[in-house]
Amino acid sequence: MDAFQQREVLESFRVLVDRREQQTDRARRRYKAFGSPFEAATLSYCDYAYNAILPSGKPIYDASDTIRPLCAIERKMDLDELAECFTRERARFRREFERARDAGARVYLFVENATWENLIAGKYRSRFNPVAFLASITAWSVRYNLQVIFCKEETTGRLIKEVLYRDLKERLERGDFG
Repeated sequence: MDAFQQREVLESFRVLVDRREQQTDRARRRYKAFGSPFEAATLSYCDYAYNAILPSGKPIYDASDTIRPLCAIERKMDLDELAECFTRERARFRREFERARDAGARVYLFVENATWENLIAGKYRSRFNPVAFLASITAWSVRYNLQVIFCKEETTGRLIKEVLYRDLKERLERGDFG
């Protein structure tokens, strides 16, 4: 694929939002911050992925089917929501990341309104032990090829779009899509 075709594909970039994502005011602000088109899709894992139209005229993913994206973003609103995923929801959360790993996906975990310092110091409402919390998140980073990104709520939308766009761009330049 030449540079002109790559540019055309990138111009058709859109963010895929998992259909299970809650449609709240906060979510709508995040979608607006993408600064690019978005559409609902059924993702096999995580909350966000991307799609684009290839030079053949076909999309990377058929949005009418369940999508197993090559790059996906899981978003949590804070450390408390993440703590719940590592405690009460651990089995479900593990299955989701196993599906992503088995598909060879690159996965990013965005945790809003959080820092490593607050996690380590136990500055969250959950009673999840900070040592166990840190061990869980770092072990999963290794086990599931997971990149952890702590960010502010107001920057999440922009960062989601940027990470997904850059992943697509890199894959196009490598020739992953032909």
